[in-house]
Amino acid sequence: MNLLIIRLIIFALLLFAGLKLYRMYREWKLEREELLDSDTTRNEGGHMVRCTYCHVHLPENDALRERGEWFCCGAHRDKFLEEQKPPQG
Repeated sequence: MNLLIIRLIIFALLLFAGLKLYRMYREWKLEREELLDSDTTRNEGGHMVRCTYCHVHLPENDALRERGEWFCCGAHRDKFLEEQKPPQG
C-alpha cells in the first residue's frame, strides 16, 4: 500500500514537472516568433502582397488596396476595375 502511494506521488511530480517544462517551452517559442516577426517586419517594410493586375510583389505599405484587391499603382487599379465592370446594355 505504501509503495503505491509513493509511486502515485512520483508520477504526479513528474507530470507536474513535464507540464511546467512544456509551458516554459511554449512561452519561449512564442517570444522567439514575436521577435523574429518584428525584425522581419521592420527590415522588409511589412508583409509582401501581389498586384492583382501585373502580379508583381511589393511591400504592403507601398501597395494600394481597393475592393479587397492589392495593386502596385493607381493605373493598374484603374485598368483592373475598368475590366471588371459589367457590360452595359
